[in-house]
Amino acid sequence: MADTMSAEDKLALIKVNLYEVLKEDLIEDVIVRQNRPLKIYWGTATTGRPHCGYFVAMVKIAHFLRAGCTVKLLLADIHGFLDNLKAPIELVKFRAEYYRFVITSLLKSLNVPIDRLVIVLGSSYQLSAEYNMDLFRLSSVVTEHDSKKAGSEVVKQVANPTLSGLIYPLMQTLDEQHLDVDAQFGGVDQRKIFALAMESLPKIGYKERAHLMNPMVPGLSGGKMSASDEDSKIDLLDPPDVVEKKLKKAHCPPKEVEGNGILGFVEYVLLSVDSLKRGGKGRFVVERRKPEDGEPLVYEDIAILKADYEADKLTPQLIKPAITKALIELLKPIQEEYQSSPEWQEITKKAYPPREEKKKDKKPKNLGTRFPGTKGGVGAKPDGHVEGRAQDRVNLGTDAKEALNNLAVTEKAIS
Repeated sequence: MADTMSAEDKLALIKVNLYEVLKEDLIEDVIVRQNRPLKIYWGTATTGRPHCGYFVAMVKIAHFLRAGCTVKLLLADIHGFLDNLKAPIELVKFRAEYYRFVITSLLKSLNVPIDRLVIVLGSSYQLSAEYNMDLFRLSSVVTEHDSKKAGSEVVKQVANPTLSGLIYPLMQTLDEQHLDVDAQFGGVDQRKIFALAMESLPKIGYKERAHLMNPMVPGLSGGKMSASDEDSKIDLLDPPDVVEKKLKKAHCPPKEVEGNGILGFVEYVLLSVDSLKRGGKGRFVVERRKPEDGEPLVYEDIAILKADYEADKLTPQLIKPAITKALIELLKPIQEEYQSSPEWQEITKKAYPPREEKKKDKKPKNLGTRFPGTKGGVGAKPDGHVEGRAQDRVNLGTDAKEALNNLAVTEKAIS
Protein backbone atom coordinates (compact mmCIF):
# COMPACT_ATOMS: atom_id res chain seq x y z
CA MET A 1 0.00 0.00 0.00
CA ALA A 2 2.78 2.46 0.96
CA ASP A 3 4.45 2.01 -2.45
CA THR A 4 1.45 3.55 -4.19
CA MET A 5 0.92 6.43 -1.73
CA SER A 6 2.07 9.97 -2.40
CA ALA A 7 4.22 11.78 0.16
CA GLU A 8 1.21 13.95 1.05
CA ASP A 9 -0.97 10.87 1.66
CA LYS A 10 1.72 9.31 3.84
CA LEU A 11 1.99 12.46 5.94
CA ALA A 12 -1.79 12.64 6.30
CA LEU A 13 -2.01 9.01 7.46
CA ILE A 14 0.86 9.47 9.91
CA LYS A 15 -0.89 12.47 11.49
CA VAL A 16 -4.50 11.24 11.53
CA ASN A 17 -6.10 11.30 15.01
CA LEU A 18 -2.93 12.57 16.69
CA TYR A 19 -3.23 15.10 19.49
CA GLU A 20 -0.01 16.95 18.68
CA VAL A 21 3.14 16.74 16.57
CA LEU A 22 6.37 18.44 17.61
CA LYS A 23 8.90 19.32 14.90
CA GLU A 24 6.66 18.28 12.00
CA ASP A 25 9.20 19.78 9.60
CA LEU A 26 11.65 16.99 10.49
CA ILE A 27 9.08 14.39 9.44
CA GLU A 28 8.37 16.22 6.17
CA ASP A 29 12.10 16.42 5.46
CA VAL A 30 12.48 12.64 5.72
CA ILE A 31 9.41 11.73 3.66
CA VAL A 32 9.36 14.54 1.07
CA ARG A 33 12.96 15.63 0.59
CA GLN A 34 14.96 12.57 1.62
CA ASN A 35 12.29 10.27 0.16
CA ARG A 36 12.88 7.41 2.59
CA PRO A 37 10.83 5.58 5.24
CA LEU A 38 10.37 7.48 8.49
CA LYS A 39 11.89 5.60 11.44
CA ILE A 40 9.67 5.78 14.54
CA TYR A 41 9.94 4.20 17.94
CA TRP A 42 7.22 3.47 20.48
CA GLY A 43 8.15 2.11 23.87
CA THR A 44 6.17 0.40 26.59
CA ALA A 45 7.46 -0.47 30.04
CA THR A 46 6.76 -4.13 30.72
CA THR A 47 4.85 -3.69 33.99
CA GLY A 48 1.13 -4.50 34.48
CA ARG A 49 -0.86 -6.58 32.03
CA PRO A 50 -1.70 -4.69 28.79
CA HIS A 51 -5.35 -3.65 28.54
CA CYS A 52 -7.75 -2.51 25.82
CA GLY A 53 -6.27 0.98 25.92
CA TYR A 54 -3.33 -0.50 24.00
CA PHE A 55 -5.56 -0.62 20.94
CA VAL A 56 -5.20 3.18 20.72
CA ALA A 57 -1.43 2.96 20.25
CA MET A 58 -1.67 -0.13 18.03
CA VAL A 59 -4.06 1.62 15.64
CA LYS A 60 -1.55 4.45 15.20
CA ILE A 61 1.31 1.96 14.75
CA ALA A 62 -0.84 0.32 12.07
CA HIS A 63 -1.18 3.73 10.38
CA PHE A 64 2.61 4.24 10.53
CA LEU A 65 3.25 0.81 9.00
CA ARG A 66 0.72 1.38 6.22
CA ALA A 67 2.41 4.71 5.48
CA GLY A 68 5.66 2.81 4.90
CA CYS A 69 7.35 3.79 8.18
CA THR A 70 9.83 1.53 9.94
CA VAL A 71 8.52 1.07 13.49
CA LYS A 72 10.78 -0.01 16.34
CA LEU A 73 8.71 -1.32 19.21
CA LEU A 74 10.68 -1.11 22.44
CA LEU A 75 9.87 -3.55 25.23
CA ALA A 76 11.32 -1.37 27.99
CA ASP A 77 12.15 -3.98 30.59
CA ILE A 78 14.67 -1.87 32.52
CA HIS A 79 12.25 1.08 32.54
CA GLY A 80 9.65 -1.17 34.19
CA PHE A 81 12.18 -2.06 36.89
CA LEU A 82 13.06 1.63 37.44
CA ASP A 83 9.42 2.72 37.82
CA ASN A 84 9.00 1.87 41.50
CA LEU A 85 9.73 -1.83 40.88
CA LYS A 86 6.59 -2.40 38.82
CA ALA A 87 8.65 -5.02 36.98
CA PRO A 88 10.60 -6.95 39.66
CA ILE A 89 14.00 -8.11 38.44
CA GLU A 90 13.15 -11.83 38.75
CA LEU A 91 10.02 -11.38 36.61
CA VAL A 92 11.35 -8.94 34.00
CA LYS A 93 12.13 -11.46 31.27
CA PHE A 94 8.75 -13.17 31.67
CA ARG A 95 6.98 -9.81 31.46
CA ALA A 96 8.85 -8.98 28.24
CA GLU A 97 7.82 -12.30 26.69
CA TYR A 98 4.20 -11.75 27.77
CA TYR A 99 4.16 -8.28 26.18
CA ARG A 100 5.64 -9.71 22.98
CA PHE A 101 2.80 -12.25 22.77
CA VAL A 102 0.14 -9.60 23.43
CA ILE A 103 1.42 -6.90 21.11
CA THR A 104 2.07 -9.17 18.13
CA SER A 105 -1.39 -10.68 18.58
CA LEU A 106 -2.94 -7.20 18.75
CA LEU A 107 -1.28 -6.14 15.52
CA LYS A 108 -2.20 -9.36 13.72
CA SER A 109 -5.83 -8.83 14.74
CA LEU A 110 -5.74 -5.47 12.91
CA ASN A 111 -4.58 -7.11 9.65
CA VAL A 112 -1.62 -4.79 9.14
CA PRO A 113 1.70 -5.63 7.44
CA ILE A 114 4.46 -6.09 10.01
CA ASP A 115 7.47 -6.52 7.71
CA ARG A 116 8.67 -3.06 8.81
CA LEU A 117 8.08 -3.77 12.51
CA VAL A 118 11.13 -4.44 14.68
CA ILE A 119 10.71 -5.56 18.30
CA VAL A 120 13.62 -4.52 20.52
CA LEU A 121 14.29 -5.43 24.14
CA GLY A 122 15.60 -2.48 26.15
CA SER A 123 18.23 -4.47 28.05
CA SER A 124 19.68 -5.73 24.75
CA TYR A 125 21.48 -2.36 24.34
CA GLN A 126 20.84 -0.31 27.52
CA LEU A 127 23.49 -2.28 29.47
CA SER A 128 26.27 -1.47 26.98
CA ALA A 129 29.28 0.67 27.92
CA GLU A 130 28.42 3.24 25.22
CA TYR A 131 24.83 3.65 26.43
CA ASN A 132 25.88 4.01 30.05
CA MET A 133 28.57 6.55 29.15
CA ASP A 134 25.88 8.56 27.36
CA LEU A 135 23.68 8.24 30.44
CA PHE A 136 26.47 9.72 32.56
CA ARG A 137 27.01 12.51 30.01
CA LEU A 138 23.30 13.32 29.88
CA SER A 139 22.98 13.32 33.67
CA SER A 140 25.69 16.00 33.80
CA VAL A 141 23.57 18.47 31.77
CA VAL A 142 20.05 17.69 33.07
CA THR A 143 19.07 18.99 36.50
CA GLU A 144 17.25 16.96 39.14
CA HIS A 145 14.34 19.41 38.85
CA ASP A 146 14.02 18.97 35.08
CA SER A 147 14.23 15.17 35.21
CA LYS A 148 11.64 14.97 37.98
CA LYS A 149 9.34 17.33 36.09
CA ALA A 150 9.75 15.34 32.85
CA GLY A 151 8.68 12.09 34.50
CA SER A 152 5.89 13.53 36.63
CA GLU A 153 3.06 12.16 34.46
CA VAL A 154 4.70 8.86 33.59
CA VAL A 155 6.71 7.62 36.57
CA LYS A 156 4.60 6.59 39.56
CA GLN A 157 4.56 9.44 42.06
CA VAL A 158 5.19 8.46 45.69
CA ALA A 159 5.86 10.36 48.92
CA ASN A 160 9.53 9.33 49.13
CA PRO A 161 10.70 8.73 45.51
CA THR A 162 13.85 6.78 44.68
CA LEU A 163 16.59 7.97 42.33
CA SER A 164 15.46 5.42 39.72
CA GLY A 165 12.53 7.68 38.82
CA LEU A 166 15.02 10.38 37.75
CA ILE A 167 16.96 7.96 35.54
CA TYR A 168 13.79 6.83 33.70
CA PRO A 169 13.28 10.07 31.62
CA LEU A 170 16.99 10.23 30.78
CA MET A 171 16.94 6.70 29.39
CA GLN A 172 13.81 7.38 27.36
CA THR A 173 15.61 10.41 25.92
CA LEU A 174 18.71 8.39 25.01
CA ASP A 175 16.64 5.64 23.40
CA GLU A 176 15.95 7.99 20.48
CA GLN A 177 19.67 8.05 19.67
CA HIS A 178 20.53 4.44 20.39
CA LEU A 179 17.54 3.10 18.46
CA ASP A 180 18.57 5.33 15.52
CA VAL A 181 15.12 6.82 14.84
CA ASP A 182 13.74 10.04 13.36
CA ALA A 183 10.79 10.33 15.74
CA GLN A 184 9.31 9.00 18.96
CA PHE A 185 5.61 8.23 19.38
CA GLY A 186 3.64 8.12 22.63
CA GLY A 187 0.68 9.45 24.55
CA VAL A 188 0.33 13.14 25.36
CA ASP A 189 1.25 12.23 28.96
CA GLN A 190 4.80 11.76 27.60
CA ARG A 191 5.05 15.38 26.41
CA LYS A 192 7.36 16.54 29.21
CA ILE A 193 9.80 13.72 28.50
CA PHE A 194 9.65 14.56 24.79
CA ALA A 195 10.41 18.22 25.60
CA LEU A 196 13.37 17.12 27.73
CA ALA A 197 14.69 15.01 24.85
CA MET A 198 14.40 17.89 22.38
CA GLU A 199 16.26 20.22 24.72
CA SER A 200 18.94 17.91 26.07
CA LEU A 201 20.08 15.60 23.24
CA PRO A 202 21.73 18.45 21.26
CA LYS A 203 23.70 19.34 24.43
CA ILE A 204 25.58 16.04 24.17
CA GLY A 205 26.04 16.20 20.41
CA TYR A 206 23.00 14.32 19.13
CA LYS A 207 20.29 15.52 16.78
CA GLU A 208 16.82 16.61 17.77
CA ARG A 209 13.94 14.26 16.93
CA ALA A 210 10.28 14.78 16.06
CA HIS A 211 7.57 13.64 18.48
CA LEU A 212 4.07 12.37 17.75
CA MET A 213 1.44 12.22 20.48
CA ASN A 214 -1.83 10.35 20.83
CA PRO A 215 -4.61 11.82 22.96
CA MET A 216 -5.21 10.14 26.31
CA VAL A 217 -8.46 8.17 26.18
CA PRO A 218 -10.25 8.28 29.56
CA GLY A 219 -10.69 5.01 31.41
CA LEU A 220 -14.00 3.34 32.24
CA SER A 221 -14.10 5.07 35.61
CA GLY A 222 -13.61 8.51 34.08
CA GLY A 223 -9.89 9.10 34.77
CA LYS A 224 -6.77 7.87 32.98
CA MET A 225 -6.96 4.25 31.80
CA SER A 226 -4.45 2.50 34.00
CA ALA A 227 -3.25 -1.06 34.56
CA SER A 228 -3.18 -0.35 38.31
CA ASP A 229 -6.89 0.57 38.44
CA GLU A 230 -9.01 -2.52 37.78
CA ASP A 231 -12.18 -0.45 37.38
CA SER A 232 -10.65 1.80 34.70
CA LYS A 233 -9.70 -0.85 32.15
CA ILE A 234 -10.61 -4.09 30.41
CA ASP A 235 -7.90 -6.71 30.15
CA LEU A 236 -7.30 -8.11 26.68
CA LEU A 237 -8.00 -11.60 28.04
CA ASP A 238 -11.17 -10.72 29.98
CA PRO A 239 -13.97 -13.16 28.99
CA PRO A 240 -17.21 -11.79 27.44
CA ASP A 241 -19.17 -11.84 30.71
CA VAL A 242 -16.47 -9.77 32.45
CA VAL A 243 -16.32 -7.32 29.53
CA GLU A 244 -20.09 -6.88 29.70
CA LYS A 245 -20.04 -6.40 33.48
CA LYS A 246 -17.27 -3.78 33.35
CA LEU A 247 -18.91 -1.82 30.55
CA LYS A 248 -22.25 -1.79 32.37
CA LYS A 249 -20.50 -0.13 35.30
CA ALA A 250 -18.50 2.28 33.12
CA HIS A 251 -18.71 6.02 33.74
CA CYS A 252 -20.89 7.32 30.90
CA PRO A 253 -23.03 10.29 32.02
CA PRO A 254 -25.92 11.16 29.66
CA LYS A 255 -25.35 14.10 27.30
CA GLU A 256 -21.72 14.56 28.48
CA VAL A 257 -19.11 14.24 25.76
CA GLU A 258 -16.02 15.74 27.42
CA GLY A 259 -14.00 13.16 29.34
CA ASN A 260 -16.35 10.34 28.36
CA GLY A 261 -14.17 7.22 28.00
CA ILE A 262 -16.93 5.27 26.26
CA LEU A 263 -17.15 7.81 23.42
CA GLY A 264 -13.36 8.08 23.31
CA PHE A 265 -13.09 4.33 22.81
CA VAL A 266 -15.50 4.49 19.88
CA GLU A 267 -13.54 7.36 18.30
CA TYR A 268 -9.97 6.14 18.74
CA VAL A 269 -10.45 2.38 18.67
CA LEU A 270 -13.67 1.03 17.18
CA LEU A 271 -14.06 3.47 14.27
CA SER A 272 -10.32 3.42 13.57
CA VAL A 273 -10.07 -0.39 13.65
CA ASP A 274 -13.07 -0.73 11.36
CA SER A 275 -11.50 1.80 9.00
CA LEU A 276 -8.31 -0.27 8.85
CA LYS A 277 -10.27 -3.42 8.06
CA ARG A 278 -12.56 -1.79 5.49
CA GLY A 279 -9.91 0.33 3.84
CA GLY A 280 -12.21 3.34 4.03
CA LYS A 281 -14.40 5.05 6.60
CA GLY A 282 -15.00 3.13 9.80
CA ARG A 283 -18.54 2.26 10.86
CA PHE A 284 -20.09 1.86 14.31
CA VAL A 285 -23.57 0.36 14.55
CA VAL A 286 -25.92 0.88 17.51
CA GLU A 287 -28.91 -1.42 17.64
CA ARG A 288 -32.22 -0.08 18.94
CA ARG A 289 -33.54 -1.64 22.14
CA LYS A 290 -36.78 -2.70 20.43
CA PRO A 291 -37.51 -3.37 16.72
CA GLU A 292 -40.41 -0.92 16.81
CA ASP A 293 -38.00 1.87 17.81
CA GLY A 294 -36.69 2.02 14.25
CA GLU A 295 -33.59 1.17 12.23
CA PRO A 296 -30.17 0.85 13.90
CA LEU A 297 -28.10 4.01 14.28
CA VAL A 298 -25.08 3.84 11.98
CA TYR A 299 -22.16 6.21 12.54
CA GLU A 300 -19.21 6.91 10.27
CA ASP A 301 -18.51 10.39 11.64
CA ILE A 302 -17.60 10.81 15.31
CA ALA A 303 -18.86 14.42 15.27
CA ILE A 304 -22.38 13.20 14.41
CA LEU A 305 -22.19 10.52 17.12
CA LYS A 306 -21.17 13.12 19.70
CA ALA A 307 -23.93 15.48 18.58
CA ASP A 308 -26.51 12.70 18.94
CA TYR A 309 -25.15 11.87 22.38
CA GLU A 310 -25.38 15.49 23.53
CA ALA A 311 -28.94 15.65 22.17
CA ASP A 312 -29.80 12.43 24.08
CA LYS A 313 -30.73 10.68 20.85
CA LEU A 314 -27.89 8.28 21.60
CA THR A 315 -28.07 7.24 25.26
CA PRO A 316 -25.79 5.24 27.59
CA GLN A 317 -28.41 2.46 27.50
CA LEU A 318 -27.99 2.23 23.71
CA ILE A 319 -24.27 2.76 23.28
CA LYS A 320 -22.99 0.43 26.02
CA PRO A 321 -24.45 -2.78 24.52
CA ALA A 322 -23.14 -1.74 21.09
CA ILE A 323 -19.61 -1.21 22.42
CA THR A 324 -19.80 -4.47 24.36
CA LYS A 325 -20.68 -6.40 21.20
CA ALA A 326 -17.97 -4.68 19.13
CA LEU A 327 -15.27 -5.11 21.77
CA ILE A 328 -15.98 -8.78 22.38
CA GLU A 329 -15.65 -9.33 18.63
CA LEU A 330 -12.41 -7.35 18.60
CA LEU A 331 -10.92 -9.41 21.42
CA LYS A 332 -12.01 -12.75 19.99
CA PRO A 333 -8.97 -13.50 17.75
CA ILE A 334 -6.54 -12.44 20.51
CA GLN A 335 -8.21 -14.70 23.06
CA GLU A 336 -8.42 -17.58 20.59
CA GLU A 337 -4.68 -17.30 19.98
CA TYR A 338 -4.07 -17.27 23.73
CA GLN A 339 -6.22 -20.38 24.25
CA SER A 340 -4.33 -22.23 21.51
CA SER A 341 -0.88 -21.31 22.84
CA PRO A 342 0.36 -23.33 25.86
CA GLU A 343 3.56 -21.26 25.74
CA TRP A 344 1.67 -17.97 26.14
CA GLN A 345 -0.42 -19.43 28.97
CA GLU A 346 2.69 -20.64 30.79
CA ILE A 347 4.43 -17.27 30.41
CA THR A 348 1.34 -15.57 31.88
CA LYS A 349 1.67 -17.61 35.08
CA LYS A 350 5.37 -16.79 35.34
CA ALA A 351 5.00 -13.08 34.53
CA TYR A 352 2.06 -12.45 36.85
CA PRO A 353 2.11 -15.03 39.64
CA PRO A 354 -1.30 -15.28 41.32
CA ARG A 355 -1.65 -13.91 44.80
CA GLU A 356 -1.32 -16.65 47.38
CA GLU A 357 -4.48 -17.26 49.39
CA LYS A 358 -4.09 -17.08 53.16
CA LYS A 359 -4.96 -20.29 54.97
CA LYS A 360 -5.64 -20.95 58.63
CA ASP A 361 -3.07 -22.85 60.68
CA LYS A 362 -0.56 -22.54 57.91
CA LYS A 363 2.79 -24.13 58.76
CA PRO A 364 5.95 -22.11 58.13
CA LYS A 365 7.53 -22.73 54.73
CA ASN A 366 10.82 -21.80 53.15
CA LEU A 367 10.86 -18.49 51.29
CA GLY A 368 10.32 -18.81 47.57
CA THR A 369 8.66 -17.28 44.57
CA ARG A 370 5.81 -18.29 42.32
CA PHE A 371 7.72 -19.62 39.37
CA PRO A 372 9.46 -22.89 38.36
CA GLY A 373 11.31 -24.74 41.08
CA THR A 374 9.94 -22.68 43.99
CA LYS A 375 6.78 -22.40 46.03
CA GLY A 376 4.80 -19.49 47.40
CA GLY A 377 6.23 -16.13 48.34
CA VAL A 378 4.81 -13.35 46.16
CA GLY A 379 1.77 -12.36 44.14
CA ALA A 380 1.47 -9.77 41.37
CA LYS A 381 -0.63 -6.61 41.81
CA PRO A 382 -2.51 -4.98 38.87
CA ASP A 383 0.22 -2.39 38.15
CA GLY A 384 2.85 -5.15 38.01
CA HIS A 385 4.60 -4.83 41.38
CA VAL A 386 4.64 -7.81 43.72
CA GLU A 387 3.96 -8.26 47.40
CA GLY A 388 4.72 -11.15 49.71
CA ARG A 389 7.36 -12.68 51.93
CA ALA A 390 10.01 -12.91 49.22
CA GLN A 391 9.33 -9.56 47.53
CA ASP A 392 12.76 -8.03 48.28
CA ARG A 393 14.64 -10.86 46.55
CA VAL A 394 12.18 -10.96 43.66
CA ASN A 395 12.37 -7.16 43.22
CA LEU A 396 16.14 -6.74 43.25
CA GLY A 397 17.82 -10.14 42.97
CA THR A 398 20.61 -11.22 45.30
CA ASP A 399 23.45 -9.58 43.35
CA ALA A 400 24.29 -7.87 40.05
CA LYS A 401 25.16 -11.14 38.29
CA GLU A 402 21.77 -12.63 39.12
CA ALA A 403 20.03 -9.42 38.04
CA LEU A 404 21.77 -9.53 34.64
CA ASN A 405 20.85 -13.18 34.21
CA ASN A 406 17.23 -12.33 34.94
CA LEU A 407 17.29 -9.78 32.11
CA ALA A 408 18.54 -12.39 29.64
CA VAL A 409 15.58 -12.89 27.33
CA THR A 410 16.39 -15.09 24.36
CA GLU A 411 16.27 -13.72 20.82
CA LYS A 412 13.50 -16.24 20.05
CA ALA A 413 11.33 -14.80 22.82
CA ILE A 414 11.10 -11.35 21.25
CA SER A 415 11.28 -12.14 17.52
